[in-house]
Amino acid sequence: MALELIGSLIAAAALGLLAWALRRRYPGLPKWAVSLAAAAGLIGSTIWLEYDWFDRVSAELPPELEIVMIDNEAMPLRPWTYLKPIRMRFWALDHRKTVTHPQVPSLKMVTLVKFARWRPVEDGLMAVDCAANRRVPVVEGVEITPEGTLAGAEWEVAGEGDKLQEAACREG
Repeated sequence: MALELIGSLIAAAALGLLAWALRRRYPGLPKWAVSLAAAAGLIGSTIWLEYDWFDRVSAELPPELEIVMIDNEAMPLRPWTYLKPIRMRFWALDHRKTVTHPQVPSLKMVTLVKFARWRPVEDGLMAVDCAANRRVPVVEGVEITPEGTLAGAEWEVAGEGDKLQEAACREG
């Protein structure tokens, strides 16, 4: 966050100095052109950093983490996001931590890692029933019995083409 602030300030200073130099070269330019250029540098770099966050973070993920859900968001205080929503959160399935139930081979326990802008990384467990195309978050009070039955929650049916379900149930 601090590096993004420094980068935005550098962009504002660079464009402001460029406008100042142009104003000295061409005296007909108005004085407010320097302030306008600095503001454009600050706002433009901030917008670019917001939109580039997902690409920067996802490019650094190890190959064992597969992105399965992306949350795009439009916000009133950022009106440009209504034209192109920003990717503010995404979830990745960690294939290194996938465990198959010993009694029910179609039942898997997967680890989901949640990445969110300006938030620490979080992880959680999800039980996935590949045979019945359903899943349930494993939270306090939810358990999978040794026989492979669910206790403490209701299964959620996964939709058609659900990337989380497909990634969890993919062999190999």
